[in-house]
Amino acid sequence: MAEPPVVISEQQVSRLLHYGELIPRLEEALAKFSRRDSSEVIQPVRSTLPLQKCNGYMGLMPTYMENDGILCTKFVGVYNRKKGSDLPAVQATVVLLDPVSGNMKAVMEGNVITCMRTAAASAISAKLLMPPQAEVLAILGTGQQALSHYSIFSEMFSFKEVRVWGHRKQGMDNFQSSISDPVILCHSAEAAVKGADVIVTVTSSSEPVLFGKWVKAGAHVAVVGACRPDWREVDDVLMKEAVVYVDSREGAMVESGDIILSKVEVFAEIGEVINGGKPALREKTTVFKSLGMGVEDAVSAKLVFDRWKSTTKTRALIEEKN
Repeated sequence: MAEPPVVISEQQVSRLLHYGELIPRLEEALAKFSRRDSSEVIQPVRSTLPLQKCNGYMGLMPTYMENDGILCTKFVGVYNRKKGSDLPAVQATVVLLDPVSGNMKAVMEGNVITCMRTAAASAISAKLLMPPQAEVLAILGTGQQALSHYSIFSEMFSFKEVRVWGHRKQGMDNFQSSISDPVILCHSAEAAVKGADVIVTVTSSSEPVLFGKWVKAGAHVAVVGACRPDWREVDDVLMKEAVVYVDSREGAMVESGDIILSKVEVFAEIGEVINGGKPALREKTTVFKSLGMGVEDAVSAKLVFDRWKSTTKTRALIEEKN
């Protein structure tokens, strides 16, 4: 008889998932995805279900990694909440299954996984594409994704200056109070990005907040928000002047308003760069359009589950000795 599935809470996921272990696994997963080998990754483009009465939609993100023995799916609800609502804009749940039996192995809170794997993918893009000796980081947005990006970018890189801008002063104040190191809060998005070497856009905006005329030549931009075909965070000028990288070509052509509306050509998937099939053009202005993929959730969930099993076993051995 199969063991009952474990339920792993938000607090447990936060304790078990660490960037130092996640980054190399994500790099490997992105590389596997871009090889298009069905024995490594089978991942359809995210399917979405409109929740009209609730002013949102639900996305379904299944992934099968045959060689790694991983079968996983994420359910993610994205809502356009009214101003002042106490309800979260995004709610995610990740389910890990046994690919042989089909039994459920674990159900885990998915928001922490989503924030961390998204930020890690952006950091991987920056590692590959940002200009040498990058000194100034600008973050547009002040929510959970902004905080997760600040965390990993601060951990991986040594920026001399970090600038933050958000639509609301309260959001910027909350961001600053959530971190221990000083950042510069900017009165406008333009002030935040002028002269910045690396720019991260993590807003909920459906209209451009970043314009090409503000962006320093040779800068690297990680575009994380605007995950619908009619939403965008950056304007045509930036998209057309930059060399554009994505996580998934198929996903970008269906889901990314930044790419669809600007009609730009995708130069490469970031996994192709990792594999050595496409160059990392650091000397150019580069954009990494991140939509997030099921394979990222799958390897993250496997890592959380393995860590959970390991800590549970260790705890049991300690209790047995005592």
